[in-house]
Amino acid sequence: MFSVERCDLPENSLLAEYRDSGAYTDCYFAEVGRKVSQFEFIRAFYTTVPFKVERMLLKWAVSKPSTDEEACLLAEARVQTFAAWGVEARRDDQILLADYRGRTRSWLMSERISGKAQESTRLYFGSAVVPTQTNETEGRRIGKSFSALLWFHKLYSQVLLSSAKLRLSS
Repeated sequence: MFSVERCDLPENSLLAEYRDSGAYTDCYFAEVGRKVSQFEFIRAFYTTVPFKVERMLLKWAVSKPSTDEEACLLAEARVQTFAAWGVEARRDDQILLADYRGRTRSWLMSERISGKAQESTRLYFGSAVVPTQTNETEGRRIGKSFSALLWFHKLYSQVLLSSAKLRLSS
């Protein structure tokens, strides 16, 4: 769907610790037929039309406004917060963001693909939902709301990555 595929998290992923701790994690990838820097990927991802809609909703719902200029500053590593997220970790090829409540994580990674005739880049997008302790008898869980909306989350993740790929392919 949308030229985006689901895959396992790469072992070097900043999101892997959440998978290993039992959090819900997912990972999607798409390939672009050229070299794409992590800067370009972050900027493209957070300035697509679908993400601008999400940013608008965050501004109204939780008073967390953001701009395209702030997305560029995030991509350049000049700010540590963006909309409802803060940078939890960053490497040259990836970034991990935590939402302001600490319940979810968003992760982006760019990886050059070697061995192909044409230079290309694999773009990854993944998420984690950190379970909460509900009470001593129930243990940790991600919550009914997220479970009910998981189908939407999966679809939306593919839409976001596909939109970034289209922007970077043109």
